[in-house]
Amino acid sequence: MIIKLHEIPVRDLVKGYVDNQEAGVVGYGGKLNIRPPYQREFVYKDKQRNAVIETIQKNFPLNVMYWVVSGDFYEVLDGQQRTISICQYVYDIFSLNNIFFQNLTKDKQDVILDYKLMIYFCDGTANEKLDWFRIINIAGEKLYDQELRNAVDTGPWLADAKLKFSKTGCAAYNLAKDYVTGSPIRQEFLETAIDWINDGKIEEYMSRNQNVQNANELWLYFQSVIQWVKATFPNYRKEIMKGIRWGGLYNRFKNASLNTDKLETRIKELMMDDDVTKKTGIYEYVLTGKEHHLNIRAFSDSMKRAAYERQNGICAKCKRPFTIEQMEGDHITPWHEGGKTDKENCQMLCKDCNRRKSGK
Repeated sequence: MIIKLHEIPVRDLVKGYVDNQEAGVVGYGGKLNIRPPYQREFVYKDKQRNAVIETIQKNFPLNVMYWVVSGDFYEVLDGQQRTISICQYVYDIFSLNNIFFQNLTKDKQDVILDYKLMIYFCDGTANEKLDWFRIINIAGEKLYDQELRNAVDTGPWLADAKLKFSKTGCAAYNLAKDYVTGSPIRQEFLETAIDWINDGKIEEYMSRNQNVQNANELWLYFQSVIQWVKATFPNYRKEIMKGIRWGGLYNRFKNASLNTDKLETRIKELMMDDDVTKKTGIYEYVLTGKEHHLNIRAFSDSMKRAAYERQNGICAKCKRPFTIEQMEGDHITPWHEGGKTDKENCQMLCKDCNRRKSGK
């Protein structure tokens, strides 16, 4: 890759600035693509955005930026957040200390417009461009994993997927904001959907679909998952239903004959059960029957000591003596059969007996 340093004044950078949201962002007289497909959305917070303008006003140096040369046009390889911050301020999209750019005196406007940005022009192959993108984005505003994946597998599939999953107020967010955690603009909705549809193998799915013309398969699948969740568990519980790996459950149980009323009755029982310390695992438990999803409350030290003394240090299973450190508390009546985690239902087993019992 050939890299050359140029000094570009702000007044040239902001010339012809247009933000068409999904259609893209351009500047530098229409010759600069500020948001190529592999770039993330604008994520700077007000404090970061203001710091860029204050740096320019004080004539302090900003970190260098990188543009990729593409014939007579350019793409922002690194520096999108700073570039958009500068353009938005000059175009009065936000104010600094309650003063818009248009309200500055001309000499103060010129300080900003004449400020010279240090920009490396990078000329190389597509692979070199994306490799360099990954390297230079180690610093600065941290890239999320999916943002880095987007840089590697850019193409028509990704462009369409981002329309559905990666915009503020996008269709995926409006559909599933109550069930999926994270932010669309940080690519977390897109990451979740791909993780679900391809059992965690995100890079494999993106590589396979890179040149597919649309992301309809992923979008239809995502809608099916959320519709299945709403139909199977119609009583929404915000505190435990958001962030569950619903796609994995859908993949396993979408064709199962499930009794919605019985599921709801069991969920209510588990929500009221003080022995269940991990309420977020309830939905996985009622479908799979695996208790490890719940984290059943353990016996307290005082409960175990009382049972140990009652048994005279003898394992209730193999009838051999052990120190209390060599033993573990066990439910006499198993929890899933209604046994409670209290002193009356506690017995002490040696570790070997308890392991064998738990493994049945």
